[in-house]
Amino acid sequence: MAAAAAAARLRARGKHDYDLLVIGGGSGGLACSKEAARYGRKVAVLDYVNPSPKGTRWGLGGTCVNVGCIPKKLMHHGALLGTAINDAKKYGWEIPLPVNHDWSVMASAIQDHVKSLNWGHRVQLQDKKVKYLNLKGVFVDQHTIQGESSKGEKTLLTAETIVLATGGRPTYPSNVPGAEFCISSDDLFWLRDSPGKTLVIGASYVGLECAGFLTGFGLDTSVMVRSIPLRGFDQQMARLVTDYMTSYGTRIFWKCTPIKIEKLNNGKLQVVWKNLASNIEERESFDTVMWAAGRTPETQGLCLDKAEVRINPETRKVVVGDGEETSARHIYAIGDIAEGRPELTPSAIRAGKLLAHRLFGKSTQLMDYDNVATTVFTPLEYGCVGLTEEEAVRRHGEDKIEIYHAYYKPLEYTVAERDAAQCYIKIVCLREGDQTILGLHFIGPNAGEVVQGFALGMKCNATYSQLASTVGIHPTCAEEVNKLNITKRSGLDATVTSC
Repeated sequence: MAAAAAAARLRARGKHDYDLLVIGGGSGGLACSKEAARYGRKVAVLDYVNPSPKGTRWGLGGTCVNVGCIPKKLMHHGALLGTAINDAKKYGWEIPLPVNHDWSVMASAIQDHVKSLNWGHRVQLQDKKVKYLNLKGVFVDQHTIQGESSKGEKTLLTAETIVLATGGRPTYPSNVPGAEFCISSDDLFWLRDSPGKTLVIGASYVGLECAGFLTGFGLDTSVMVRSIPLRGFDQQMARLVTDYMTSYGTRIFWKCTPIKIEKLNNGKLQVVWKNLASNIEERESFDTVMWAAGRTPETQGLCLDKAEVRINPETRKVVVGDGEETSARHIYAIGDIAEGRPELTPSAIRAGKLLAHRLFGKSTQLMDYDNVATTVFTPLEYGCVGLTEEEAVRRHGEDKIEIYHAYYKPLEYTVAERDAAQCYIKIVCLREGDQTILGLHFIGPNAGEVVQGFALGMKCNATYSQLASTVGIHPTCAEEVNKLNITKRSGLDATVTSC
């Protein structure tokens, strides 16, 4: 009541503290705030990190910088270096064996880099005259936010426009006793010591990526999958990803669900789970158990009801329109907390910038969420853009799509005698006319670098005819996309047999 009364007094002044107040200092929120400041507007960013259940906390920059994309890609690269050492012997490098990995050295270097990014973001905000406030914000009304510091000190702030960009956090189950003994991706990247023998529960892209690099570091790593891997991705490609991970050394427990987790006297965690296929209970002990079974949007603690911001009760995400607007006037939502938006850093950044241009720069350009490319950084990477095969069939019918595909072997794999059974490409096209490309899927080395270029073609409504008439760069994995000529419908062997 006191906060509401104070807010009323602030409104009576007739002037807000800020033109724009952004709640959330992640990729989208920072991009929006800095872009708005370019128009000479008075802008502030509220950012506050609630510690994970294990007590891990971090600095400015959001999930991507601290516990997501950046440390993940660096650890992925670190694991690939181990594979490269094995390849190097075939190329004549004399390397004393055994080669050991020191987690603490790697973790320290990556954490130092992340901290430098935290500092860099603060400097950028200062340079662009954006006020950074390390406060946890909650709504008092549609224009008033109450910010609370780590010491419990409270401040009322008003703004003409408010943008929600609080992102999401890993989901912990409420029905599994002992879940509190486990870590999540919020903790993994900040561990000072090796996690040891690890069980990852969940086959999301986060789960598979983490399991992949842990395996690459030589750790005994397992993944527990209740239903399907990489939900929302093309399932043929998802299975190839997990097939490779199995051959790489990751154990996968299919059709299993955890029942309880017990902490043993020796400090290890004993996991009891049910095998849904055999209906039998099984158990095994691990040094570390990590939850990777989805993420929950950070909307519950914002008091959105006081601002009349509508959320989807099932997903807890904020319902938004084409322009990122919520049900409340002057309040917008971008990034992972917005309903129906891809949970991808580049999408949030782009959406934030475009929103700032519309709010303060008289722009009318909306964010285009179609054909946004992404990559899963598993040991053998999977990059994609556009529709999955399943979605293309659902939208157009099986008889109206054509799929060109190929199994190929990267040149680098030949001398190293590496298995390339899961290196695979397919493009999903309309069957008629010039065959507009609906989706492109690539599994292989440097998939993100490959797909990024083809994503431009997808934005320009590229066709199979155009793709086939483009001369590839030789010798590369990417050129195999241009050479695709065998359709699934034909039933012919799609294995590439020449350079």
